[in-house]
Amino acid sequence: MIVRPQHHWFRRLFIWHGSVLSKILFRLVLNLAMTLVALFCVRWYAGWGMTLTLAPFSLLGLAIAIALGFRNNASYARFIEARKLWGSLLITHRSLLRQFKSMLPDAVSESEECAALQITFTYALKHQLRGSDPSADLARLLPADLFSQVHHSQAPSNRVLLLLGQKIGRLRSAGRISDILFHALDTNLNQLSVILGGCERIENTPIPFAYTLILHRTVYLFCSLLPFALVVELRYMAILVSVFVSYTLVSLEYLAEELEEPFGTGDNHLPLDAICNGIEINLLEMNDAAQLPCKHLPNRNYQLS
Repeated sequence: MIVRPQHHWFRRLFIWHGSVLSKILFRLVLNLAMTLVALFCVRWYAGWGMTLTLAPFSLLGLAIAIALGFRNNASYARFIEARKLWGSLLITHRSLLRQFKSMLPDAVSESEECAALQITFTYALKHQLRGSDPSADLARLLPADLFSQVHHSQAPSNRVLLLLGQKIGRLRSAGRISDILFHALDTNLNQLSVILGGCERIENTPIPFAYTLILHRTVYLFCSLLPFALVVELRYMAILVSVFVSYTLVSLEYLAEELEEPFGTGDNHLPLDAICNGIEINLLEMNDAAQLPCKHLPNRNYQLS
């Protein structure tokens, strides 16, 4: 995620880091080349009566704008839902550990084990969604016996939830927590399961590929043919107009593709590393840990991973 301070409107026109321009620059160069080809060939195909007018492009441009608006809304809705799920994850972790510490103030070791499992769940979920290797974080947070169980599981996040439930169940069987407290703790465990399922739903259910494909093809075909209609009326000004229209459509289409998968590591994806780091700091601080990890900050390109 890009985290930038607010700039004057004029300076914002020239911002490079955080803009999609660097990702689509080659495509705009291709559009510029197509416009130059149209300018070079306009005498021949205009003389043969093969000129294009702007009328069909006006109708098609309106349809593309509506489709792109729907596509971006759908992608942004996925992004916002994912962010709400991870915000709910922080709240649930705090509530779960607070209840545990409030009702069992003398259970220091159990509280630390509970916090370690909660932090492990967070990092395991992050690695699951990003398809990365969780070994380093699991080894850092878990003892050897639990590490083996979680690391060899096909669903590490769900396995950690099971370990948390089993731990709370053992405390109930030993008579250390009441049925009312057990119900409250189990409610928060169920909420963690809901968050896990919600993240998995977003990750495993992309926007239908056929819809994405037809819009992708239409945008690029539109941008490729547009110069041949512009040069008839605008001549050399067609270079500026064609590149600007292509920048608008292609950047919106590219941004929708990025937002569709909010759990990645791109400029416009959720900063899962920073969120996990924040949850870890919160839970360790609640346990009065002697040493806390450093807070994640944006890099020099204003990207918070």
